[in-house]
Amino acid sequence: MIKKVLIANRGEIAVRIIRACKELGLASVAVYSTADKDSFHVMLADEAVCIGSADSRDSYLNMQNIIAAAVNTGADAIHPGFGFLAENASFARMCADCNLKWIGPTPEAIALLGDKAVAKQTMVDAGVPTIPGSVGTVSTLEDAKKIVEEIGYPLLIKAAAGGGGRGIRKVEKEADLQNAFEQAKLEAKMFFDDDGVYIEKFLTNTYHIEFQILADEHGNTIHLGERDCSMQRRNQKVLEEAPSSKLSPIQCDIMGKIAVAAAKAAKYTNAGTVEFLLDKDGNFYFMEMNTRIQVEHPITEEVSGIDIVAEQIAIANGEKLRHKQEDIEIKGWAIECRINAENPEKDFMPTGGQVDYLHVPNGFGVRFDSHIYQGYKLPMNYDSMIGKLIVWGETREKATRKMRAALDELIIAGVGNNIEFQMDLIDSEAFRGGKYDTNYLNEKCKS
Repeated sequence: MIKKVLIANRGEIAVRIIRACKELGLASVAVYSTADKDSFHVMLADEAVCIGSADSRDSYLNMQNIIAAAVNTGADAIHPGFGFLAENASFARMCADCNLKWIGPTPEAIALLGDKAVAKQTMVDAGVPTIPGSVGTVSTLEDAKKIVEEIGYPLLIKAAAGGGGRGIRKVEKEADLQNAFEQAKLEAKMFFDDDGVYIEKFLTNTYHIEFQILADEHGNTIHLGERDCSMQRRNQKVLEEAPSSKLSPIQCDIMGKIAVAAAKAAKYTNAGTVEFLLDKDGNFYFMEMNTRIQVEHPITEEVSGIDIVAEQIAIANGEKLRHKQEDIEIKGWAIECRINAENPEKDFMPTGGQVDYLHVPNGFGVRFDSHIYQGYKLPMNYDSMIGKLIVWGETREKATRKMRAALDELIIAGVGNNIEFQMDLIDSEAFRGGKYDTNYLNEKCKS
């Protein structure tokens, strides 16, 4: 049984996992870079180990140093959080080789779903709807042209091993196909050491809908409802809500069952997220499955009443799921705004500085997941997200009003941030009416 967990991450997700460990009576070990020596997760954990310099390659991506920290502190499990090594099959396998419980899916599932082309083939074989395009990787320009004859333009050429928006090229016309194909392969090789690419039809005016999955090691798999993550800028999520105003109960039921089928097809265990694109006509297509806990998991916790991190640990312990699908009841509405240290007026340029003053809103149905505190000096070495403001209300309208009030009360002085930008989004007619798609924010930021 797990008794001590090392958290191979930083920031607010490390704080979130440490808190879950405390509630479960488990000891926790934080790891940190030299840039994070004053971070809150270091103070909150029972033990803390410096694993390298500020550069992520020397610290949060340094597998050997993280494993050594776990062994030296007597940890018996590692929770990877999200980002960094969370979806690294080699690291998950290394943990198992060192007799450390990996709080996540198996290395085999990570590897299968990490290769987007292989994952798509798996879903096609399982009868899961997928975006029209190639099945498997496309090796030559001639093969690419054959795919294009079937699906037409516009289309996307995507790195099979990709993520984070890297290795993607949009092609509008035939004259641009060769250059885009070659550039996508070069970028895929550069960032992922794998030049494999695949081709998909570019779907316009779509919604990004994802389902939270929990699966144990005994063959039981359930979903905890959907999240709407359509408010994106340059493929980066900005605001999320659960459930989605764009799905009917029948659609939700059908998509949820297919999400479970997708997870079973991949022999998936632990927590994961099946992501779909939904078009204006109600057609939906499998996009990918994320083999980790998501940034936006708190809104699912708020509407389902289930602690997802606690469930992850229980599953890693070999326990059966505590809930059946018929037990899951989605209540009310939750919204999450990502609070970033950035300047929206300067193309969202990341900002640094010291938190001179911090006031966090609270009250019924208000939650702020963060690692910052008054006097904290923000390092510029990592992702710009410094917190997540989450609210719950009985209805979407009540949750929206609560989020507006919470944003108005949240004060982070000394560090540039996007609080006012989030206020504008909450006040927008598009959000209030639920009439926004994945392209809405890109167009808004142009104007």
